[in-house]
Amino acid sequence: MARYIGSVCRLCRRENLKLFLKGDRCYSDKCAFDRRSYPPGQHGQRRGRKNSDYAIQLREKQKVKRMYGLSEKQFRLFFKRADRQKGITGTNLLVLLECRLDNVVYRLGFVNSRIQGRQLVKHSHFLINGKKVNIPSYMIKMGDVVEIREKSRNMQTIKDSLDAVVRRGIPQWLDLEKESLKGMVKGYPVREDLTMPIQEQLIVELYSK
Repeated sequence: MARYIGSVCRLCRRENLKLFLKGDRCYSDKCAFDRRSYPPGQHGQRRGRKNSDYAIQLREKQKVKRMYGLSEKQFRLFFKRADRQKGITGTNLLVLLECRLDNVVYRLGFVNSRIQGRQLVKHSHFLINGKKVNIPSYMIKMGDVVEIREKSRNMQTIKDSLDAVVRRGIPQWLDLEKESLKGMVKGYPVREDLTMPIQEQLIVELYSK
């Protein structure tokens, strides 16, 4: 499977939005997006052209796909699953993406970014209901307890992330017990919990063509 190995800061600049792909660095004055908030490449600073409807829909899809760190194949599978569910397809898609394990450990503040979350999940640093899970796409369910393995609790990376969690805040659908290094899924996210500027209807329109 193809994997992007270039500078993630270029992705933020391309989407003209800070995607918070590098954790704390995105909040500092070292953030490349704040210093060069124009698209990367030779023609990045030229005057923008008027985009077609298709281009606008494509950019929205690319933005969300890059935000959650998915390949095109993975993202399309999530869309198909959301489309089969009852309710609004766009909202269903975002809820499914939020319930991925790598995103949940990021939302709980155990890691600084989803990229870091994916890496630590693959290395088996987290338990779900007392059982080891090393699949980043594992879907969290209501009532699940996510905790850090005993052997991993002294990792400096995790400690630094928890110290900085106040800046991001914990979503209402999650509950963090910082002292015991545990988090509980109180429910599923609703659209109001997702504060990133996402127009999911554009993604639905793109895939419905």
